[in-house]
Amino acid sequence: MNKDLSSLFLSEQQILIRDTARRVATEIIAPTAAQRDLQSAWPHKELKDLAELGFLGMLVPEAYGGTAAGVLDFCLAQHEFAAVDAGLATILHVHNFTAMCIAENGTEDQKRHYLPAMASGEAIGAFLLSEPHAGSDTAALRASAVRDGDHYVLNGTKQFISNGSEAGVGVAFAITDKAAGKRGATTFIVDTSKPGYLTTRVESKLGQHTAHTAQITLDNYRVPVADRLGAEGDGYRTVMGGLSDGRIGIAFIAAGAARAALEAAVKYANEREAYGAPIARLQGVAFDLADMAAQVDVAFQYCIHAARLRDAGVDCMKEASIAKLFASEIAEQVCSNALQIHGGYGYLCDFPVERYLRDVRVCKIYEGTSHIQKMIISRHIG
Repeated sequence: MNKDLSSLFLSEQQILIRDTARRVATEIIAPTAAQRDLQSAWPHKELKDLAELGFLGMLVPEAYGGTAAGVLDFCLAQHEFAAVDAGLATILHVHNFTAMCIAENGTEDQKRHYLPAMASGEAIGAFLLSEPHAGSDTAALRASAVRDGDHYVLNGTKQFISNGSEAGVGVAFAITDKAAGKRGATTFIVDTSKPGYLTTRVESKLGQHTAHTAQITLDNYRVPVADRLGAEGDGYRTVMGGLSDGRIGIAFIAAGAARAALEAAVKYANEREAYGAPIARLQGVAFDLADMAAQVDVAFQYCIHAARLRDAGVDCMKEASIAKLFASEIAEQVCSNALQIHGGYGYLCDFPVERYLRDVRVCKIYEGTSHIQKMIISRHIG
C-alpha cells in the first residue's frame, strides 16, 4: 500500500491519529508482542500506556473523559495496532465498542458512572452476547433476566467473551420475555466485581493469545433497574445496531494483519537469495506478492468506505458485511502466502508471519462468520 497516496483521502486529524498509532504500535506494542503471545499474557502495561494516550476512550464523548473520535478515526488506529498485534487490537476493539454502546444507548447517569472509568482504562469493557449453543443466531440466546423489585436477576452462560475475564464493565444480552421472540430481549450494564459474575473458564486458543477469551456464568446476578441499557425488550435493536460497527472494526484488524504479513514477505523476498538473486525476482514469488498487494489495498480502501458511511449516519449493514467478509478472507490468504514465501523459516516462531496467520484466522469467525456475512449481503442485493 502506498501510504502517501492513502493520506490524500484522510483529514489532518485522521493522519495524525494514524501516524501516532503507528509510532505507538512500533514503540510500545511490537517489542512485547511475541513474548506475550508465547505466555498468553494480558497486556497490562501496554493498555495503561494506551489509556494515557487516549486510545481507550476514542469512542467516548469528551464530556465523559473520551476523545469523541469517529469510527473511521478509531479504526485507523486499530489498523496500525493490528499490524503488530491483532490480539491487542481485539481487546481495544471490544472495549471501545462496548463503551460506544453505553454512550449511544445509556442514560445520563449511566454514562457519567461508567464511561470515565472506561476512557481512563480503569475498567475494561466486554460484550456478553454469544452463548455455548448460539452465537450469530441471537434469536436463539437463552440467558434470562427476571424482574425482582428494583432489580433484575440474570442467569445464564456466555461463551467466547473477549475481555470477559479481565473486564470491569460489561454489556449483557438477556431474555426478559420468552414469549415475545426478538422483542423479548433486553441489554444490561453489568459490574463484574459484583457477586454472581463468574469466570468459569479462560479458553486456550489457536491465536490471539494476548486477548483473553472466557466463558462467563451469570449466577443469580442482580442488576439494578437503573442499569438496564435502553427499554425492556429493546435489546435486539441495541445489539443489531452495534454489529455493523463491530464488523467494520474487525475488517480493519484483518486488513492490518494482512498488511503486516505483506510487508514481512516483501522484506524477506528481497533479502533471501536463490539461484544468485533475491527470490523476489522469481516470477512465481513476484506474482504472489502482486496478488497480495492488490488484495491488501482493495480491502483497506473498502474498509475506509464502510467506516465513512457509518460516520455519515448511513445504513451500512451490507457494506460492513462486505468489508468484514473480504478483509477477513484475504487476510488469511495473504498471511498464508507470506508464510509460504518465507519457506521453512515462516513456520518458526523466530519470524512473525506464523503469528499473523494464527491471529487472523478468527477474523472469519467472530462478529459473525463469513457465511453469516454472505447471508446479510445477499438479503441486501435481492
